[in-house]
Amino acid sequence: MIFVTVGHQMPFDRLIRVVDAWAEREGRADLFAQIGDGAYWPSCFQAVPFLTPRQFQQRMERCSAVVAHAGTGTIIAALQLGKPILVLPRRADLAETRNDHQFATARHFAGSGMLLVGYNETELAARLADVETFQPPSLLSDAASPRLTQRIGAFIAAA
Repeated sequence: MIFVTVGHQMPFDRLIRVVDAWAEREGRADLFAQIGDGAYWPSCFQAVPFLTPRQFQQRMERCSAVVAHAGTGTIIAALQLGKPILVLPRRADLAETRNDHQFATARHFAGSGMLLVGYNETELAARLADVETFQPPSLLSDAASPRLTQRIGAFIAAA
């Protein structure tokens, strides 16, 4: 099952429309989406407006891949579970977010080889076929790196 999520802050109908059209073309019904307060409801797969944190975690654990907005919480949750993830950054000019910070987030994680990005609808549709076979380089730890903790410790000691 591919888990599609838009997060909890704002609707993201553009993402859901692209994935729904792809699912219809490919004959895929094995998707599940958390769509928020969006106006567009998918016709080819199940969806709910919101999930509890526990339900979200269960969907993440059981899915074969994640398709999402480029929110850091969703990205980190997928990477900690070793799930392949494809993101579409929200755009400020379309009133999907307040600014274009998700582009920087997507570029950073993609540059490290940790996820796939569709920077627009066409790219997202083209990469959907690859998301389930994409392998992130390694699990993302839920602990800070020793280098980071040493640097923080040194900073505190010097203060």
